[in-house]
Amino acid sequence: MVRQSFLLILVLFTSTLFWQNFDINTLRSVNLNRNENLDPTFKHITNSYAIVSIGTPLTMYAVGLINKDVQLKKDAIFIGESVAASVFVTIVLKEAIKRDRPFVTYPEIEKLSSAGGYSMPSGHTSIAFATATSLSIAYPKCYVFAPSFVWASAVGYSRMHLGVHYPTDVIAGALVGSGSAYLTYKINKWLNKKRSKEQL
Repeated sequence: MVRQSFLLILVLFTSTLFWQNFDINTLRSVNLNRNENLDPTFKHITNSYAIVSIGTPLTMYAVGLINKDVQLKKDAIFIGESVAASVFVTIVLKEAIKRDRPFVTYPEIEKLSSAGGYSMPSGHTSIAFATATSLSIAYPKCYVFAPSFVWASAVGYSRMHLGVHYPTDVIAGALVGSGSAYLTYKINKWLNKKRSKEQL
């Protein structure tokens, strides 16, 4: 029993060291060896998360109102709910994990964007992936799926390029965002099924 506990602690310690080294070494490679000519581009990409994630459902809902398209309004609400869910989960996790930003722990990392609060998970990435996933669920077409996830991935990468998140923050943000959208979809499906049964 003691031997098994020791082995478990050793494995956990080793894996923790591996991920810490992976995190900072990857971030150093991305941030310190970056093409500085692309800094303005990645700043625009990182700032696009709010415009796209808020603008998309609002625009869809407005068009749905004008055209009296009930389904389009429902899709807009679903995307908005997915984004809201990802924001909530991200805030809870940030406060629970309380991981410092990389530029706080490693002063050599160049901070090129505003960044408040804790680091894990990446809020920008979470919101971007919630938008991309919910859009892809609502409209499962290649011409929606491909650009949505390319954009969300670019937002995630921009957070490392700009020195404000570790790679694992970005990975966690992508999982939280996509998971929030999928869970929202499943809850809505269950609620709609329940309402249908009640109306019979």
